[in-house]
Amino acid sequence: MARYDRAITVFSPDGHLFQVEYAMEAVRKGNTAVAVRGNDTIVLGVEKKSIAKLQEPRTVRKILKVDEHVCLAFAGLTADARVLVNKARIECQSYRLSVEDPVSIEYVARYIAGVAQKYTQSGGVRPFGISTLIVGFDMDGTPRLHQTDPSGTYSAWKANAIGRSSKTVREFLEKNYTPETPTSEEETVLLAVRALLEVVESSKSIELAVL
Repeated sequence: MARYDRAITVFSPDGHLFQVEYAMEAVRKGNTAVAVRGNDTIVLGVEKKSIAKLQEPRTVRKILKVDEHVCLAFAGLTADARVLVNKARIECQSYRLSVEDPVSIEYVARYIAGVAQKYTQSGGVRPFGISTLIVGFDMDGTPRLHQTDPSGTYSAWKANAIGRSSKTVREFLEKNYTPETPTSEEETVLLAVRALLEVVESSKSIELAVL
């Protein structure tokens, strides 16, 4: 295995790209993030990172605005997220200037996934060590939720979690989410908070964004 985990462009004999898998492991060590899509509401929730006593808390963000109608939460390396989010912001503005319409949520997810995929097959680079939950509303007012990962794949979800203990949170969502469940904004927020509290000790360690 040692020969195959050094170069991003080399497959191992059993079909693995170890650097991509290591990037996914970095995501699994990141702070937990959850997203729940309601009928007319989307909720993003993240586990607040503990900060130094003298550090400004407003400078530590896990929920970021990409465009006027698009937000994302991420798990993994914060520096990688900053670079990838800045690329996505520029693409959103470029699209708006060219087409004179706001981007769709799937377009943003596809773009971020495309950038991430390029970094899995080029020499001299490494994959982005983040996974994202991208949320927002399309032009017709439909709420959307997409997830991307370091391999460059993306998919649409009704509710999902990433980061540390995401499997536990996802199992909770699978048991408690039904198409009829989050009918109101309050119910959607409550489901997201309850899901995070499965792995977070206190509600004080939760940060929410409601769209």
